[in-house]
Amino acid sequence: MTHSNASHNNTSPTTDNTSHAIVQTDTNDPSSLTWQPVTKPTPKDGEALVAIQFAGVNRADTLQAAGHYPPPKGTTNTIGLEAAGVVEDPNGAQRPDGSPWQAGDQVAVLLSGGGYAQHVTVPHGQLMPLPEGYSLRDAASVVEVATTVWSNIMMTAHVNEGDLVLFHGGGGGIGLFGIQTAKALGARVAVTAGSQSKLDTCARYGADILINYKEEDFAEVLTAEGGANVILDIIGAKYLDSNIKALAPDGHIVTIGMQGGVKGELNIGRLLATRGTISATGLRYRDPEDKARIVRATYENVWPLLADGTIRTHVDRVLPVQQAAEAHKALLAGEITGKIVLEVPQV
Repeated sequence: MTHSNASHNNTSPTTDNTSHAIVQTDTNDPSSLTWQPVTKPTPKDGEALVAIQFAGVNRADTLQAAGHYPPPKGTTNTIGLEAAGVVEDPNGAQRPDGSPWQAGDQVAVLLSGGGYAQHVTVPHGQLMPLPEGYSLRDAASVVEVATTVWSNIMMTAHVNEGDLVLFHGGGGGIGLFGIQTAKALGARVAVTAGSQSKLDTCARYGADILINYKEEDFAEVLTAEGGANVILDIIGAKYLDSNIKALAPDGHIVTIGMQGGVKGELNIGRLLATRGTISATGLRYRDPEDKARIVRATYENVWPLLADGTIRTHVDRVLPVQQAAEAHKALLAGEITGKIVLEVPQV
């Protein structure tokens, strides 16, 4: 991919130590997200300073606001797991091709926190060039879903051509991205969603089997298809037994969310009968080296698919970062298909 160090925006580096970020003013109130002056973060060794222009919104962000998903020790309390912006201080960081980042370069970044802000410090291995042809807005919408999908369906579950892959929450950011990624790998795709409009969107993005979980038993549908080889599960406990019923022989369930609770009953006999595997994974608490490995694999394998249009992002809406609480409310209400992106005002 080509890149240029020409002026990418009209942002000048701030001359003082002031920045702004979303601050949760009441830890007991998930909606108490206010835009406030904060001290600009200073990059440590192995980190770059990035001026953020857009931040993606994820369900994990709503969990943090509700007090259920604290940041790793030593990470900022500011919410936000993905963003796109401009390098302000590269601090020695290198691109995936080994060339140095320069101040003014546009980047997409995977974060452990800090995205809902004007500035963030980013471990060197978690900066990527924008996908070719992508705006900062669209780039901010793909970092978390791309790394999540690739690290789970390929690096963990090893999807093969001809496999049947089931995505729960097919109309969400991970679901729509997962559909396209699995199709690019030659797999068939099944999805669950709770409305016909979301299922219609899933179909437009390539899903083969559309299941309205409010009207159908997804395990019965998948069993009739011979079972799913891979299931990417955002629900957790509520779907544990049905996921096992839906597995093909030697199938693999990868659980990445707990929207349906944290405690379920595991029928070991049923799992043994299918020789099934259950994995539970997450990105946020991995060490920087592991995250860098995932980021590099995503950049090498997924970014070309974004560049040539094989995978497209679906941004439902863009809101000012000051409306972060409204963005969370819309996501939790099930109003969003694909992703919400927050626009961050420049200094």
